Amino acid sequence: MKLCDKLKYLREVEGSLRGMHRAMTQQELMKAIAAEMGESISQSYLSQIESGKRPHLTNTTRLLLAKFFKVHPGYLVEDPEGYNAELMSDLRTQEDSLDLWLIAGSDRFDRDPELCQALRAIAQHDDSRRCLLLLQSVLETPTLVQRMLAILRPAADTAPVQTSPSQPPAAVKASRRKK
Repeated sequence: MKLCDKLKYLREVEGSLRGMHRAMTQQELMKAIAAEMGESISQSYLSQIESGKRPHLTNTTRLLLAKFFKVHPGYLVEDPEGYNAELMSDLRTQEDSLDLWLIAGSDRFDRDPELCQALRAIAQHDDSRRCLLLLQSVLETPTLVQRMLAILRPAADTAPVQTSPSQPPAAVKASRRKK
């Protein structure tokens, strides 16, 4: 994979993690780096990297971007010619990507140790994809979440929330906030 593609991918993931539902723009990335890291990188430099005109990063920039995106600095280099990430099955690659995404996401919630631990537990499961699909099924089954919480975590806030199959998740969250 080329460095330009890796940077575009990281902007996509970062935008998703920040709730943007899209890739961060180069401008947003510059501002976030300045605000969160206290350092700067120019938009023209980012543009040169992403266009492929600049195939290598300076060590300082590599370390800054690695720290911001929470990846190993070695990730921010072009893969050697002939390198093939397809040696594993597509399903295993997908599972590994999901696990890495969950672990990176868990780091974002370090102020909520229970949530951080829950995300890591899913990532460490042999089949995290099926765990998430199971969670979806649980959430789609009316009152199942409340019943399971009452049994598995009785000390947690298990105030029943009335839901119906047609009630969207946002409406459920809003009804919890009112209580």
